[in-house]
Amino acid sequence: MAEAEGSSPLLLPPPLPPPPGMAEVEAPTAAETDKKQFSCAGSGVMDVERSRFPYCVVWTPIPVLTWFFPIIGHMGICTSTGVIRDFAGPYFVSEDNMAFGKPAKYWKLDPAQVYASGPNAWDTAVHDASEEYKHRMHSLCCDNCHSHVALALNLMRYNNSTNWNMVTLCFFCLLYGKYVSIGAFVKTWLPFVLLLGVILSVSLVFNLR
Repeated sequence: MAEAEGSSPLLLPPPLPPPPGMAEVEAPTAAETDKKQFSCAGSGVMDVERSRFPYCVVWTPIPVLTWFFPIIGHMGICTSTGVIRDFAGPYFVSEDNMAFGKPAKYWKLDPAQVYASGPNAWDTAVHDASEEYKHRMHSLCCDNCHSHVALALNLMRYNNSTNWNMVTLCFFCLLYGKYVSIGAFVKTWLPFVLLLGVILSVSLVFNLR
């Protein structure tokens, strides 16, 4: 039947909204943000504020012990995305929550120096070393956080070597490690300097008597 002259055309219903997930972009999760930020793992992008140190060995002072011996502290190793793994105590390897606080110093390593085979040899070695140390008793002098890092480097054959140990790590971290800030440097050395000053002052007083 023809439409009456002058009458309004029929109104069509509004279009249906698109299915969920097509019209709007969901906000990325924290994990996705991390993945994007560190997608170029070889670039070694670091975020000191969030304690992310990709392909690094990290170090932080131990209260009292480091005051007397500034080269001795707590050590951990980071994954390709910068998550810290450290042997924090008997049968416990911490993840993303380093014992004794945030890193004060980091030693940047080169993933191209990993000689172990596999598509992700660095992270595999860090994971396997951490799983191994979840079954070990912590010993301050013999089997400690430095030993955990050494095992990871040995498993990945870093620098084509399987002779990494706590002594070599202590030396190389002292030689190549960089402090994350001036405050971290002061936090590490100021107690030692103050203690040394007190000892020298007391010694001088006794010698003058």
